[in-house]
Amino acid sequence: MKEYFSLLFTGAKSLLVGMGVTLRQMFKPIVTVQYPRERLDITPNFRGHTELVRDRETGTHRCISCKLCQRDCPSSCITVISEKREGVKGLTLLSYRLDFTKCSLCGICVEVCPTTALGFSGEYELAGFDPDEFRYDLLKELEGRE
Repeated sequence: MKEYFSLLFTGAKSLLVGMGVTLRQMFKPIVTVQYPRERLDITPNFRGHTELVRDRETGTHRCISCKLCQRDCPSSCITVISEKREGVKGLTLLSYRLDFTKCSLCGICVEVCPTTALGFSGEYELAGFDPDEFRYDLLKELEGRE
């Protein structure tokens, strides 16, 4: 009989301790962000997918189509298509494709670019159902941001 009341007392004590923890947490300030109604500011160090950087002086991209990013990408997710046009010095960029389904966000492409034509986007809400939603033509996106 003594053991029964001892167990009953121990159970009631643990219930009261648990309720005390719950009551204390009810009156503390909320630390979670109620996403999507509230959003956190993204730090400058955030690395989203890569994007072409617009040159402030010319208003176009800085890419010279050297294809270093394509060669050094360990995931083989970058395809640069360019051509030599008559009367134009160097190669002309026709398409810069990024397959984000393969990208590991290592940042090697941004580091090896000699003209700093690539940067990281601040886009962090990347979700979808179709893999084609994650295949970007960065040149078209840059032209669309004008």
